[in-house]
Amino acid sequence: MGEETGGSPDRDMMTGGHARLERQHTLLQQRIPLFAELKRKENVMITCYLRYVIDPFKRREFETYGKMWIPLVKKFGGKHHGYFMPHEGANNIAFALFSFPSLAAYETYRTTAAHDPECQAAMRYYEETQCFISYERSFMRPVFE
Repeated sequence: MGEETGGSPDRDMMTGGHARLERQHTLLQQRIPLFAELKRKENVMITCYLRYVIDPFKRREFETYGKMWIPLVKKFGGKHHGYFMPHEGANNIAFALFSFPSLAAYETYRTTAAHDPECQAAMRYYEETQCFISYERSFMRPVFE
């Protein structure tokens, strides 16, 4: 096989191997910016924006519910920005905002919180009081400067 092409099988293997390494190196160089972009997105702070439709006759219960979650978010590495209760305008809309260093950190919080006794107690409180009717969750990328 190698004799027909004028080279040895070992030399053909080395040349082919070198060419293959060159192609892999080129592909890797092309992908590095993609990996860097993925890594950058992975480490972007996210803020969870919650919009609640609350029972206006259970505002006190909803405020208690909110106060239960603030330290729990902190406990799992997040920064809670507070609950925002109706004051003027619609009497049945409330908001909450909290941030995590990344979406991965938020996902870890969600997984861990599901098994945490204090988080389970907060969920039981909601089930008992039915202090909100529904909620919407969105994720935002904060801009500070």
